[in-house]
Amino acid sequence: MSILLAHGGGGVRMRRLVEDLFLPAFGDEELRKLDDSAVLGEIVFTTDAYVVKPLFFPGGNIGKLAVCGTVNDIAVMGAEPLYLSLAMIIEEGFSEEELERVSVSIGNTAKECGVRIVAGDTKVVERGKGDGLYIISAGIGQLKVPHRLSLDTIKPGDKVIINGGIGLHGVAVLIARGELGLSSKVESDCAGLWGLIEPLLSLGVRFMRDATRGGVGGVLTEVADGRDWGIKVFENKLPVPMEVKGVCEVLGFEPLYLANEGKVCVVVENGKEEDVLASMRSHPLGKDAVVIGEVVEDYPGKVVVETSFGTHRILEPPMGELLPRIC
Repeated sequence: MSILLAHGGGGVRMRRLVEDLFLPAFGDEELRKLDDSAVLGEIVFTTDAYVVKPLFFPGGNIGKLAVCGTVNDIAVMGAEPLYLSLAMIIEEGFSEEELERVSVSIGNTAKECGVRIVAGDTKVVERGKGDGLYIISAGIGQLKVPHRLSLDTIKPGDKVIINGGIGLHGVAVLIARGELGLSSKVESDCAGLWGLIEPLLSLGVRFMRDATRGGVGGVLTEVADGRDWGIKVFENKLPVPMEVKGVCEVLGFEPLYLANEGKVCVVVENGKEEDVLASMRSHPLGKDAVVIGEVVEDYPGKVVVETSFGTHRILEPPMGELLPRIC
């Protein structure tokens, strides 16, 4: 088997690669949980790589993305992000001015997110071998919940909440590539989410996951997979911005599969959703928070979308990211 771009897209092919190749080779029990971060006592640890194309896009750049993505992977585990390490893999001939722009953005974003960059590395590869700049990150956080946020705690009746409009990052990067002749004022939602998430930890949250590669649909199908319950998504409740909807209609994309970099899917204990919504809506990154679905006894192991006509369709797991090189 040869590796395809789809193997890095956060869908079925990537999961198979991880489960069939990496996990047998590495064998660690914590790794087998396949969470966004490892929980090691009271310490949460994560690592990530960023190969977005183009490096600069409306609302962000590869540097801002690296900080926010790492911070968010820690935050959704119920941990306060504290420290980052960054490695820069730079292609020979890359502009020093653009490298400075990225570096300044990294520093500013780290300050905004309340994290310190305490370690790093630099490598330069031959011209034509690195696509400008890649960034590898690692992060450490302090657990702030008494128990691990887990899929095992989810029950029928629980509600699924998203903190705002979906698909913005995917569309912003697509437009920035300039390959399809499309124009739009869409900006990426790239943002650090700890300030939004921290107040939720005492409000009945069962589980959280940031909806990056594979989008909201990728998260929910992964959450439901193999469970004795299903998830029903209400299509008329999905916060799809008009600009995103327009691009999806032109290209035939499913908004639920588009990448986000500032959206978190939260599964909340039944009856606690109004408290969570009120907390989210009091924060700038959650002012458009809405319940988009619920956990149901029907459709075990599946995600179903209830359409505006009252019909239902099965949401299949994405095979890979609709757009490669998105983060």
